[in-house]
Amino acid sequence: MTAAERPTVPRLHPKARLQHDDVRGRDVLLYPEGLVALNPTGAEILELCDGVRSVADVVAALEQRYGAPGGGVERDVTAFLDGLAAKGLVTYGS
Repeated sequence: MTAAERPTVPRLHPKARLQHDDVRGRDVLLYPEGLVALNPTGAEILELCDGVRSVADVVAALEQRYGAPGGGVERDVTAFLDGLAAKGLVTYGS
C-alpha cells in the first residue's frame, strides 16, 4: 500500500477507552488486557482521534494549540499512533 492509499483517520479500538485515573493522577488508555499510562500530550492526541479527523487534522490542531512549527509534530504524532496501532489499540480508516 502506498502512502497515498494508506487510511489516515485514526480512532481508538472499540474495546479501548481513554479515561482519567484519579488514583494515578493521569490519563490512561484502558483495554481488556490492561492499560497504557499516558503523558498529557499522548492524552491530547488521543482526544483528537475521533474517527473523523485525519492524522493531518490532529497534527494541525496540535500545531495551532502550541504554536509549534511543522515537521516534528507530525513525526511524533505518527510515531505515537503507529505504536498504539501496532498493539491494536488504534485503528485507521479512510
